[in-house]
Amino acid sequence: MDASSIIRKTSADQRVTPNFLDYAGERQRFSWEAVGRELRGLAGAGGVNITAEAVERHAAGARRDKTAFRFLSRGKAARDVSFGELSQLTSRFANVLSRLGIGRGERVFVLAGRVPELYIAVLGGLKHGAVVSPLFSAFGPEPIATRVNLGAGRVLVTTDMLYERKVAKWRDKMPTLEHVLLVAEDGGILGSPTLTAFAAPKGGAAALGRPGGGTNIPGTLDLATLMAVASDECTVAATGAEDMSLLHFTSGTTGTPKGAVHVHGAVVTHFATGRYALDLHADDIYWCTADPGWVTGTSYGIIAPLLHGVTSIIDAEEFDAERWYGTLQDEGVTVWYTAPTAIRMLMKAGVAIPRKYHFPQLRFIASVGEPLNPEAVRWGKEVLGLPIHDNWWQTETGGIMIANTPAFDIKPGSMGRPLPGIDAAIVRHREDGTVTVIEEPDVEGELALKRGWPSMFRAYLNNEERYRKCFAGDWYLTGDLAKRDADGYFWFVGRADDVIKSAGHLIGPFEVESALMEHPAVAEAGVIGKPDPVVGEVVKAFVSLKKGFEESEALRMELLGHARKRLGAAVAPKEIAFLPSLPRTRSGKIMRRLLKARELGLPEGDTSTLEAGG
Repeated sequence: MDASSIIRKTSADQRVTPNFLDYAGERQRFSWEAVGRELRGLAGAGGVNITAEAVERHAAGARRDKTAFRFLSRGKAARDVSFGELSQLTSRFANVLSRLGIGRGERVFVLAGRVPELYIAVLGGLKHGAVVSPLFSAFGPEPIATRVNLGAGRVLVTTDMLYERKVAKWRDKMPTLEHVLLVAEDGGILGSPTLTAFAAPKGGAAALGRPGGGTNIPGTLDLATLMAVASDECTVAATGAEDMSLLHFTSGTTGTPKGAVHVHGAVVTHFATGRYALDLHADDIYWCTADPGWVTGTSYGIIAPLLHGVTSIIDAEEFDAERWYGTLQDEGVTVWYTAPTAIRMLMKAGVAIPRKYHFPQLRFIASVGEPLNPEAVRWGKEVLGLPIHDNWWQTETGGIMIANTPAFDIKPGSMGRPLPGIDAAIVRHREDGTVTVIEEPDVEGELALKRGWPSMFRAYLNNEERYRKCFAGDWYLTGDLAKRDADGYFWFVGRADDVIKSAGHLIGPFEVESALMEHPAVAEAGVIGKPDPVVGEVVKAFVSLKKGFEESEALRMELLGHARKRLGAAVAPKEIAFLPSLPRTRSGKIMRRLLKARELGLPEGDTSTLEAGG
């Protein structure tokens, strides 16, 4: 990388003193045990519970009346929920589960938009000791049923509209599902400005909400009714660090989704990475745009900010450039965690919109979901006044592993350096199952992490063989190809099954996509290898254009020439096709395998996480 393209950090760039200033020293001093001792733990039980750390620790102290969540929704007044209220509401939900006969370790699925009940159910379920699995509200009926069945779900929390549209006709195909708790789309638990409407009745006369409750749908229970008669006090389940807490489903290229099992001890990673990677301070106003149906929206949209006692903005609405800039301004957001797709959509919307807004409090922007193109990093600096800090992790890792952090220089296009407590390497994985660490810089290989961080997934549900294949000795094999430079920064090349083999060259699609995105006409790019009888594969690119540009043969030739000049003839695409938009998952990743399947007329595999319209 040209040294002139590095974004150098100075003290003038820091609006507060970063948590992470001494890279080598902090890594050397770090221990997971020491971080764990900063949390409260379960008194007398020797265990740990995520909700006890995220909510109860603050509700019992000076932050009891501080806003934990601020819920935003178009046309409605913002609704603030304090740590104290969150403690009461999650206790009520835990007691609802108890009254329903749901025991520790049993599965609670949550299917809803970013409404308060989703957050209450996730945290209340964890408080009760249940295993919680948040689902994307945009899933279709079959993906919902598949996941509930794989997880043997006993409880589903959803809205009346989603139930009627996506669940009711499939209910008999989910034999383990006993209870459906409904939230009214036009009201919900927080429809009242105070908790007084939910005072538990005197004399122990509480009863389960009648079937249908306020939603009047047969075969269901109304969650508001159940909550109204539940006590707002409960004992946090005495879960241990290795007790199962969250079940996150991740799609493979074919077949059914894999259920990644996480444990309560993962909270230690969430706490440490909130400090190091997101630089959370107690007085921050934080906005994670990810939906909890994706692991980021749970780990960093719910758990990590609560652990640090910060106020989180939760917006129920979908992406809208004007609304997003307005939220940054009006809510005084200081730390913003979003996805490359959203950044590219903001870029596509142009520079006129952000010029209408001012957000001087904003001090740190981070991104995750797929690699962030260098052009997007620089765009943040030019348009928002701050560079965008890419980081890397997976559903399986449970937390951020490699990151660009506030105090350190950014090499645009790099995912950054391993955080304290994380040992990462580039390895060669042999057929006999052994690995060799590649010590030389700038050599491509598979990214691997040494076992031992607390949020490492503990299993693929009911798929031990697939889980074992993820490890070689002490190394977790990520399936991502990358390289490490002489300064210890890691660079994403591509998924192992995405890498293009052309005339003896191994070509990473991300490099080609990034070069195309440097052209002023290109909003998004996706690159695949297309079979060729002579060279094995040729590079084909799919691009969507920014507003003000139209596809033409002249533009196609211009883009081919631009890529050839930037990358050289061996790496540049030989074909370019224009698309209105590229297929991507709801977490923002461009689905290259889907582009390839459609190009070659192959089966599309699992498309349950495909964004609507993709």
